[in-house]
Order: sequence, then structure tokens, then C-alpha cells
Amino acid sequence: MLVIRLFRVGKKNQPAFKIVVTDKRNPPKSGRFVEEVGFWNPLIKQKVLKKDRIKYWLSVGAQPSETIYNLLISEKIIEGKKIAKHKKAKKKEEKKEGAEVPAGEAKPEEAKPEPEKPEEKKEEVKSEKEKQPKPKPEKPEEKKIEEKPAEESKKEQKTEESKIEEKKETKEKEVKKEPEKEKSQEKESK
Repeated sequence: MLVIRLFRVGKKNQPAFKIVVTDKRNPPKSGRFVEEVGFWNPLIKQKVLKKDRIKYWLSVGAQPSETIYNLLISEKIIEGKKIAKHKKAKKKEEKKEGAEVPAGEAKPEEAKPEPEKPEEKKEEVKSEKEKQPKPKPEKPEEKKIEEKPAEESKKEQKTEESKIEEKKETKEKEVKKEPEKEKSQEKESK
């Protein structure tokens, strides 16, 4: 079966389309097509259509894709209503109370009341929670330290500096003791 559809050409992020007549079984990105009947560049709004060739292929039995069908209608090559390419989601239709009911089905008054679904209960609980004001989360201790007065922060810095100095001193003492230990071990071994 022949179809009239778009064939993408052009660079990445720069789409341009050939309008081609091809076999439906051919993949849309392959280079094989029967005839090129137009061109469409959506970036610069350029359309080139061969009206006589398109009408010929439609008369032979080629089916246009939804996009091409809408394009042909907007260019007034064919007449009709456009096809909604992006269909809306179907909503559940609720039966009206006064609507006629077939003989095999029960009427709404005779129908048993359905137990409440757990989903409905969850929604009720959520709505109650939303009404209550949310407590503000407590700030971490690190932020509280930053908010202390300048005098306290200076004291903390001094204590931290003194701890660092003590560690350095202890390391220096250990380094001095190591050569002494080695010397004492050498004397004992002699």
C-alpha cells in the first residue's frame, strides 16, 4: 500500500522534510521512495508542494499520513476537516440519574451502595493534612554555630588553633624520639 509521508532530512536540530510517496512497509528513515512530491522546512516556514502529482497519487489510492493530511487541507489541495493528531485523554462518563437503563441492568435506585474505596479515604486524609500548618524544620547545628555572636566564634577559633598547635608539637616530639630509639637499639645490638 502506498503512503504519502514525511521523510526527514537536514542536520541535527535543523529539521527539514521531503514529502514522499513510498510503500508503507518501508521504514520512514530509509532512502527508498517512489516519488518526491514536495518539501517542508518548519524552521523558515517554507512549503513546496506539487499539487498535480499529489492529486494523482491520492486518486491512485495512496493514503496520506495524519500530518500530511492536515498540511494538504491547510494548503487547500484537498477538502475536509483536520485530524486531531494529539488526541485528548478519555474521561470516564458518569451515567446520568434520569438516563434510560437497558432491561438487563439494574436501575441506580436498586443498585447496592458500593463500599468506600481506600483511595477516597487517602484523599480525605491528605486534604486534612494539607489544612494543618506545616512545622518548620529545625536548622542543623552547623548553622547555629554560624549565628553565634562574634566573641564566641573568636574563642572557638582560638581553641581550634590551639588544638592544631598541640597536635603539631606532639608529632615533632615523636619524630625526635624515633632517632633516639633507633640509636639505643643499635647500641644494644652491638
